[in-house]
Amino acid sequence: MKQDLREMMRNAPDEKQQLSAGHEDRFAAMLAKEFGTEKQKTKTPWIQWAVAAMLIIGLGFFGWNAINTPSIDGVEMVDADTVTEVDKQVTMADISPELKQIENFYKTSINVQLASLEFSEENQELVDGYMQRLGDLDNAYKQLSIEMAEVGPTEATLTAQIDNLKFRLELLFKLKEKLKELKNQNNEQFNSIQA
Repeated sequence: MKQDLREMMRNAPDEKQQLSAGHEDRFAAMLAKEFGTEKQKTKTPWIQWAVAAMLIIGLGFFGWNAINTPSIDGVEMVDADTVTEVDKQVTMADISPELKQIENFYKTSINVQLASLEFSEENQELVDGYMQRLGDLDNAYKQLSIEMAEVGPTEATLTAQIDNLKFRLELLFKLKEKLKELKNQNNEQFNSIQA
């Protein structure tokens, strides 16, 4: 007894059902009673004026800046004196994805090693010396990045940057080893005093 719904609709008599008289009027009256016919007014119209004023001021500010920024064919002009060294640097990541992976590997390893260092008053002088050397290497790395921006990437510059990162990582490993030796030495002295 399965019947196709489409077949049933085709074979059904064409009957239009009529609503009872006054149905629409009763429904409209019920809606008016339930929801009211009068539009509610806001109790604080000054908020609307304040929002409108803020919107106009904001759009005016951004429009003024857009109009008064010098540009040539849609390219923003930058005063050469305001360009900082950071703007002049080119990183290995700017050159190729492989170099980006190498740079990220070394920088992540350096940050992990720095985070795992254990500082104390006893080893502060040793740590400060190594940190000074790491700072010098970081400045040299930045200089190489600036040189790469000015001259362009060369094999010598890229090799120097990678060697700089390697040396920083090796320096941190040496520092950790020295700190471990210093800690063991202090533990041995403490144990010999107790014995």
